[in-house]
Amino acid sequence: MVSTHPTGVQHSGSQYLPQRRDINTNSSPNQELLPLTAKVHNHDSLEIGGCDVTTLVEQFGSPLYILDEETLRSACQQYRDAFKQYYKGESQVLYASKAWNCLAVCAIAASEGLGIDVVSGGELYTALQAGVSPNKIYLHGNNKSREELILAIESGVTIVADNWYELRTLVEIAQPSLPIRIMLRLTPGIECHTHEYIRTGHLDSKFGFDPNDLDEVFTFVSQQPALNCVGVHAHIGSQIFERQPHQDLAAVMVQWLRDAGKYGLNITELNVGGGLGIKYTESDDPPSIEEWVKAICEVIQAACAAENLPLPKLLSEPGRSLIATACVTAYTIGSSKVIPEIRTYVAIDGGMSDNPRPITYQSVYRAVVGNKMSSPLTETVTIAGKHCESGDILIKNALLPKTEPGDILVVMGTGAYNYSMASNYNRLPRPAAVVVANGEANLILQRETYQDLIRQDRLPERLKNQELGVNS
Repeated sequence: MVSTHPTGVQHSGSQYLPQRRDINTNSSPNQELLPLTAKVHNHDSLEIGGCDVTTLVEQFGSPLYILDEETLRSACQQYRDAFKQYYKGESQVLYASKAWNCLAVCAIAASEGLGIDVVSGGELYTALQAGVSPNKIYLHGNNKSREELILAIESGVTIVADNWYELRTLVEIAQPSLPIRIMLRLTPGIECHTHEYIRTGHLDSKFGFDPNDLDEVFTFVSQQPALNCVGVHAHIGSQIFERQPHQDLAAVMVQWLRDAGKYGLNITELNVGGGLGIKYTESDDPPSIEEWVKAICEVIQAACAAENLPLPKLLSEPGRSLIATACVTAYTIGSSKVIPEIRTYVAIDGGMSDNPRPITYQSVYRAVVGNKMSSPLTETVTIAGKHCESGDILIKNALLPKTEPGDILVVMGTGAYNYSMASNYNRLPRPAAVVVANGEANLILQRETYQDLIRQDRLPERLKNQELGVNS
């Protein structure tokens, strides 16, 4: 399920603060546990973006997602600038917004020059409403509906075609005078060491065309004037620390680029996906953003030179490594239960409805008590959610200071796939979210109310005001 803390001397929550190695060197956010602006306030409280987390909970309630704008912007800038530094051709970084798609996050990414990768009509609509330019939006998905495809075509975004059904549907709905801009998603058949559910590059995957069908796919697309195929795309998974799989992927994709030319296709874009991992625990050691980008750029340029091909526009679509570390989730501690010689449960006012990753992926997190940052870590407890589900355990064997009801538990690295996978399980309203910067906190997601929970409910007239009857 979830792993324990490492053994050894543990001091206090302050040990998780960002380690500024050099004042002139930007820390790579994916290599930190807490946001870059995290520090301890003089009242022993955790401060992020110049805001005291305990004050934020008092103002906005809990559970509360707290997004540090500086950390998100720094990650965007590091990706953008690294590609400019190491790639001699044109490049474009896309934020894989399935990690956390909302108006504010899309707007911040776009303001740093990033495009947006979307995987549904809803994500597409949100990106457009956030002001993202359609020519920087790419629509993915293995089973796009006809309505989603029409919205994408009318909006002028690029569609990443995933399968034969989609290609044929696009030909059916296309207007002869307006070719549809597409890329082709191919399955590279590259394995990597990541969780089975988030490993998408191997051959046994629901995503992408089989590479053995490459000849047939290129032939079909080249014969369709309604389709303007500008590139190829591949993605091998996420939360990856290894460099070699991405380097192997880049080399394979240049071969696809070479082969496409034999069919008269003018492929000018390569999208190598994303997948760079982050540091969720002390033992995690992901490459920095710059290291990852440098490795990709070098192998693409070398492969193109070997094939005597011009450099394509190079796209990548990081998600987790852009947003995860930038956000923490603050909870209020409530009840506890001591089972002698077995474990102590400490319950919080959220759980699997605002962070389903531990119960879904067995994901591991670290936490601090936000109002006791310098207190010694003396207790090993299991952090339990409030849902009616025995598996609703957020962190097993968490090392914390002595806690009391009303303390603020802060879980790190919750920007990716927490809000975006949140639910109303047990009819809990979804939490609020704020973005913090320079001591100012702005609401970006309003907390749901009980009224919101029944907004879509419909009660047929025949069921109203009925009393329970017993047949005689």
